[in-house]
Amino acid sequence: MANLEPRFDLSEYAERLAKVRRAMERQGVELLIVTDPSNMAWLTGYDGWSFYVHQCVLVPGDGLPIWYGRGMDGQGAKRTVYMDDDHIIGYPDNYVQSTERHPMDHLSAVIEDRGWGTAAIGVEMDNYYFSAACYRSLTDNLANATFVDATGVVNWQRAVKSKTELAYMKTAASIVDAMHARILERMEPGMRKNDLVADIYEAGIRGVDGHGGDYPAIVPMLPTGPDASAPHLTWDDKPLEAGAGTFFEIAGCYHRYQCPLSRTVYLGKPPQAFLDAEKAMLEGIEAALEAARTGNTCEMVEAAWRQAIARHGLEKESRCGYAIGLSYPPDWGERTMSFRPGDRSELKTDMTFHFMPALWFDDWGIEISESIRIDEGGGEPLCRTPRRLFIKS
Repeated sequence: MANLEPRFDLSEYAERLAKVRRAMERQGVELLIVTDPSNMAWLTGYDGWSFYVHQCVLVPGDGLPIWYGRGMDGQGAKRTVYMDDDHIIGYPDNYVQSTERHPMDHLSAVIEDRGWGTAAIGVEMDNYYFSAACYRSLTDNLANATFVDATGVVNWQRAVKSKTELAYMKTAASIVDAMHARILERMEPGMRKNDLVADIYEAGIRGVDGHGGDYPAIVPMLPTGPDASAPHLTWDDKPLEAGAGTFFEIAGCYHRYQCPLSRTVYLGKPPQAFLDAEKAMLEGIEAALEAARTGNTCEMVEAAWRQAIARHGLEKESRCGYAIGLSYPPDWGERTMSFRPGDRSELKTDMTFHFMPALWFDDWGIEISESIRIDEGGGEPLCRTPRRLFIKS
């Protein structure tokens, strides 16, 4: 085993594998093909920027998982996964972005050779990294297998965090606190927005307390003024103007564990509408964090938020939070639970969420969010950045 410093004890990897196998059994899956890089990392420790080519982890009914990917990335697998080299399989480079052959053709031969050609095979159908061509290749080559939609099978097992995972997330929280502190220190009228983003990245990668930061799963989003009516705009090279608000949706990242945090900064004197929205949001956040306790449901958290802001004549149609943890681009969410009506998922101690109660209007927007840990006493914020609208002249 080349990886001499795994990020988790081998007993934790064994427990994760056992949880996934129980979920597989409930769905009648005999072999699981895991293509989500977050799930691959959670199951095996694999960490590399190789998800732009096809790769996966095979989880059979017994034995260790098998890492499968581009041959040259096998060296990265040897350096990061906890399994021995016999459980690392690379495919030849002429399969990469080829119009004549597909990496899943090669994987199908591996599956046949290992006696799984007639198995019930689970695949992550609704996943950024599993394409229609992947599915076509597998079904064409493994005609005697049965395919099952196993989207989310691994994701749901990741919901409750271990002590080590929580420690990584708290480090990520300290990193994002440092990033917001840098924003408040450096932001001023006339500063080019891309220069501010450079400062944000510098603070995030340098990290805190001897812990270096990792790249977040989403780039910084910081729209200003009317642009802030849109939730997912990034940045440009224009100077920041006085008399406008900018929200910052950014995340600290440590060992791939993400801790997002949003705050809004107004350069100059904010109009009363901003101050009124801030008051409503802070009341809504307090109500939601109170509801985000062990035993309650996701929809109860959203209801507490919605009822609080309704007293101020405000409403928000989109969800106001989602599960977070280990992640790779393009998303820092776990793609399982959401704080929204109809989601009756039960909250359990040590689940983690980004509570994201943004308000977007026709020509401006405001975001004040918290990453939280679920506890019996309510949602525990992981970050220490003051929860308010920041005003800077």
